[in-house]
Amino acid sequence: MDTRTGDPRSPRPARLLPALVMASTLIGACTSEPSSPDGSPLPLHSVAEIALPGDNSRFDYESLDPERGLLFIAHLGASEIIEVDVHTRQVVRTIPNLSQAHGVLVVPELRRVYVTATGDNRLVILDEDTAAVIGQAPTGDYPDGIAYDPKRGVVWTTNESGGSETVIDAATAQVRGTVDLGDDVGNVAYDPVADQILVAVQSRDDLAAIDPGTLTVTRRIPLPGCRHDHGLALDPQARLAFVACDDNATLLTVDLTNWQTAGTVGVGTRPDVLAYDQGAQRLYVAAESGTVSVFDQQGGHLTAVGSGHLADGAHVVAVDQNTHHTYYPVPTGADGHPALLERAPIP
Repeated sequence: MDTRTGDPRSPRPARLLPALVMASTLIGACTSEPSSPDGSPLPLHSVAEIALPGDNSRFDYESLDPERGLLFIAHLGASEIIEVDVHTRQVVRTIPNLSQAHGVLVVPELRRVYVTATGDNRLVILDEDTAAVIGQAPTGDYPDGIAYDPKRGVVWTTNESGGSETVIDAATAQVRGTVDLGDDVGNVAYDPVADQILVAVQSRDDLAAIDPGTLTVTRRIPLPGCRHDHGLALDPQARLAFVACDDNATLLTVDLTNWQTAGTVGVGTRPDVLAYDQGAQRLYVAAESGTVSVFDQQGGHLTAVGSGHLADGAHVVAVDQNTHHTYYPVPTGADGHPALLERAPIP
């Protein structure tokens, strides 16, 4: 999810994968993960390891339709999306020919899946039921993360090296506008309470707030102690933003009421994807190092529950808001092939 020259996370060349691998292997349900350096165990136990098709190239974002149990995983190195039914723990299909499939977002109420094809600088719209391509739109340079604004029916794509956001009609794939943020940008999120878009502007180490109606930047929030903010997740009800700084392994909590940093904690090396379990008020931070850090939010503050090395390449996480299980696609599972690791919180 980073394009800096020489960065170890740079995607491998895209190539098509072999046919689907459908088998899944259940793992002992009470096995704890290794402990972090400070001795705090990762508060998760193994539920399943689901075999994924193809080679060991890089995975990226994933997005879950919790009611249907359909998880869409961007296999960036293979330029495709892998669809998994997490209820049956089976691969449904692969969706090929998506050049460097990077960001992915399913919008269940629309029955559509949105994919940033970084290799082509475009957004691709898929039918969730059939996987057919039903729309495409141009973006800026190196589209990465995606957010959906349901009030206006638009999708926002972060153009990482382009330093901008492209706003695209979710139904017609027409470009509605572009917001220039002036420098490399990280992830994007829609805040439904304040009706605003928030973007991590990683080269400026700040958080930009955007009015989605006028497409103008209304505020820039400095992030002291942060180097290269990339990952972003929200707790809209608690008025909190969680920002991961990948150059100094730091996680910041930003109070969206007073626009001040409310807390700073350390996480695994090169934190990448964040997932927030709204019902459990629990935050998961997956890092390029393979370390996953878990925090509970209470009263506007995060408490570390534990962290540990989950698996090499476990830099992506999605959470099921119904079951509270988390999912981590990794290039190499127990048998040496790519796998989706399913974990449940330890009570």
